Amino acid sequence: MSVQKFFGADGVSLERVVINGPQGASAEVYLYGATITSWKCDGKERLFVSKQAKLDGSKPVRGGIPLVFPQFGPGDLPQHGFARTRRWTLQYAEEHGQGVVVNLQLKDNEDTRASKWPYKFDLLYTIDLTATTLSTIIKYENVDSQPFSFTSLMHTYLRVPDIASTTVTGLKDVVYVDKIKGGGDLVEERDAVTVNANEDRVYVDVPGIVKVNYGNESIAIRRFNFKDIVLWNPWAEKAAEMSDFADDEYPQMICVEAGTVASKISLNPGQTISCGQILTFEGSASHI
Repeated sequence: MSVQKFFGADGVSLERVVINGPQGASAEVYLYGATITSWKCDGKERLFVSKQAKLDGSKPVRGGIPLVFPQFGPGDLPQHGFARTRRWTLQYAEEHGQGVVVNLQLKDNEDTRASKWPYKFDLLYTIDLTATTLSTIIKYENVDSQPFSFTSLMHTYLRVPDIASTTVTGLKDVVYVDKIKGGGDLVEERDAVTVNANEDRVYVDVPGIVKVNYGNESIAIRRFNFKDIVLWNPWAEKAAEMSDFADDEYPQMICVEAGTVASKISLNPGQTISCGQILTFEGSASHI
């Protein structure tokens, strides 16, 4: 087990950390945006990154696990906030009994304080890799003299063999907002959710484990202090509109994103909260 740090040709823009874990498991994280761009276990890549993604720091990475903070979606700040377009600092990496843990940090700076979200903050991002799990937890700390509120999300792109035979379970009876159809509260009636068109849904206050199932495999998503799940696939029409996403890639991906976005997280000065997810590879899909 080991951690290696690599640099791009300019020494900065492509700087990334490669984590080699037990039983051939590995992960890769770019310091730009602290975006995890690879998670391999059981001999396969489990995350989707577009072949047209920009990995030079010119724009957010299209794929992997970009971090959304302090704003989900459009608003006063650029889309999805600034955490995914800032350079994070590698704090330390170490082995533990079953894997490898890496810590990255992002703090406010002159640019963020000059934005329309001007608060002082400290984020500590812990990535923990074992043979079958990838844990991604952020500790959010308010180091300002006044309270602040934010939304945050882990924009997880999962690689699937074929979206047509992929299901998402664990969402039945959950209230959701369908952003494609203009909002309004609906209730999910399906045991196994399938995707066959452009989907952009926010499932609110999801109670338990959500699973993405394909073939005889599944990825279980367990959340900590994140209330919601966002389900997204651009399908053909939206894929064609994105310069950093190939037109033919949408059948090989699905975004199932853990976060708190339908409401806000509020912290008083000195307060902290830790939120995140554990992704677990399971060798046989669990179909309800």
